[in-house]
Amino acid sequence: MEKLGLIAGNGRFPFLLLDAARAHNLTVVVAAIQQETDPEINLRAAADPNIHLHWLSLGELSRLIEIFQHEGVTRATMAGQVKHKQIFSSIRPDWRLAKLLLNLRTRNTDMLLGAIAKVLADEGIQLISSTQYLEPLLAQPGVLTQRHPNQQEQMDIDYGRTVARGIAAFDLGQTVVIAAQACVAVEAMEGTDATIERAGALFRTLDPLDQLDNTTTTLQRHLTVVKVAKPNQDMRFDVPVIGLATIQTMQAAGATCLAIEAGKTLLFDPAAIFHAANLAGITIVST
Repeated sequence: MEKLGLIAGNGRFPFLLLDAARAHNLTVVVAAIQQETDPEINLRAAADPNIHLHWLSLGELSRLIEIFQHEGVTRATMAGQVKHKQIFSSIRPDWRLAKLLLNLRTRNTDMLLGAIAKVLADEGIQLISSTQYLEPLLAQPGVLTQRHPNQQEQMDIDYGRTVARGIAAFDLGQTVVIAAQACVAVEAMEGTDATIERAGALFRTLDPLDQLDNTTTTLQRHLTVVKVAKPNQDMRFDVPVIGLATIQTMQAAGATCLAIEAGKTLLFDPAAIFHAANLAGITIVST
């Protein structure tokens, strides 16, 4: 049986990939990251002999390579987020990763993961697209919910895409939150949901009389969340992801519109996402 290596981060992504691998009759060698991977993966491995589970620290690049080589893995994928602040502040790198970090021109996520991919390739392990077995979960173009965006939301989408693509080009983040064509929040290391929460918290502190153009309707009611892929997005890692928690966070923050990129955004449990969005009156637009 063919083996696939899985570098498992946090969230549901690794579990969806395990389901897809089972459908493709693959044995999966899981490198679970102690600081990130959900311990539930222990139960999955115990119940499935085709899952070979190994735990390691985020900084153990040499051990990752040794595990995959010992298991005969020649193809691997990354699934699940590794928090940016973990990558650059919380790890104790082994000698191989320390050398790699010292040689980086810039310490952004793309540069680091690209360098790791090259090290793996040099050791005979090809890093493949994280969506290769999950293409049915990629967002299709169109309005994905019952409600279409209104005129104000569409204007915010158009403006937000310009801003989001600008920051994504610098690998700062992939999400912005917009209201009345003003940028309320920009994603950095905290992640999408935390960015939305921050926008909602900021929004609630605004006195309607102090909002743009001194009306009570300009910034009072609508937040639009825009999430984009990076220019020349490397589908091997850091692919934009939307889950049910995103919709729940939007609802709590007072956001009414979500714009994503078709073919480059993974939707985890699309039926649940669309159902929750419809109940909340949130529109989801994919282009």
